[in-house]
Amino acid sequence: MSGALQRPAVVSRVSELIGRTPLLELATTDTGSRLLLKLEMFNPTGTAKIRMALRMVADAEERGELRPGGRIVESTSGNTGLGLAVVAAERGYTFTAVVDSHACADKLRAMRALGAELVHVTGEGTGELATAAREELAEDLARGRDNTVFTEQHNNPSNGLGYASVAHELAEALDGRVDVLIGAVGTGGTLCGTARELRTLVPGVRTIGVEPKGSIAFGGPGHDYHQSGTGTPEGAEIGALVDFGLIDEGVKVGDAEAFGTCRAIARTGLLIGGSAGGVVHEALGRLPSLPPGSTMVALVNDGGEKYLDSVFDDEWLEVRGLLDPGVERLVTDLLVKLRRDPGDPGEPEPAAHPGGGPSRW
Repeated sequence: MSGALQRPAVVSRVSELIGRTPLLELATTDTGSRLLLKLEMFNPTGTAKIRMALRMVADAEERGELRPGGRIVESTSGNTGLGLAVVAAERGYTFTAVVDSHACADKLRAMRALGAELVHVTGEGTGELATAAREELAEDLARGRDNTVFTEQHNNPSNGLGYASVAHELAEALDGRVDVLIGAVGTGGTLCGTARELRTLVPGVRTIGVEPKGSIAFGGPGHDYHQSGTGTPEGAEIGALVDFGLIDEGVKVGDAEAFGTCRAIARTGLLIGGSAGGVVHEALGRLPSLPPGSTMVALVNDGGEKYLDSVFDDEWLEVRGLLDPGVERLVTDLLVKLRRDPGDPGEPEPAAHPGGGPSRW
């Protein structure tokens, strides 16, 4: 195994554990096409975004904008803030996270535990998504202050550059055999940053972007949604890192479909986050129609442990009208069909699952 997939046996910093995340084959068709999940929850803080958090800070240091004892300010729904909190703690910076209560409570608690200062733009517990207000306040907090940097993830080129390593890991692990890359679109950094570099390594790879229904990057109408840390809500500007020239197709997945997919995947032994559920839902629906022998890679940007009181909580879903056993049944059936025991070439028996409902694909 070559260097990109190895790390030293012993490291001295948490940030040295970033990257080299595993690939899991979730499903395979009879024609040999397969869906692989790039499991970014194996990074410190359980998310892909620590990759770009480190790059944004390192680049600010290199430009001389951030010096010992400085302050980092960012508007965040959680995962970027977790990454910046780790990097700030390692390097001796103060980190101020501007948040709203749309973020998962566990993400907010974790940022505090890591030493971050949290500033709310809405009342705690309101559940309101306030991306534009967060951005404005973060900019105000950093403006005119010496040795203070607003990392501005939505428009910071270092965000996208932080994911070049994902492309190299994929190309190396799969010997350049990647036909489709599919991922969530929020700031655009993860998917577009990976796609830009991957196209230099694997020309012809097709890229599919997934956003929640209600997000406006791929058109309106805009409305509320509950997939955390992804999408562009109505009233917010589409981030400069969303490069439509790198996205061959943009699609929308509803909250019920995304969360039902998470819950079905959990019964295979894997917990994934809400926006990752939307990505996997779309990927599973497309897999059977891919040309024989294709490899599709889905970027799973975080794990499900942060969503036990939301995505995986029946009462939370019922209150919001998002508990849909039909989605869970559909995804479970498809996984039963597409997941094979390597030692058993026969057709497995259908698994038990709750409820019923019409096909969504």
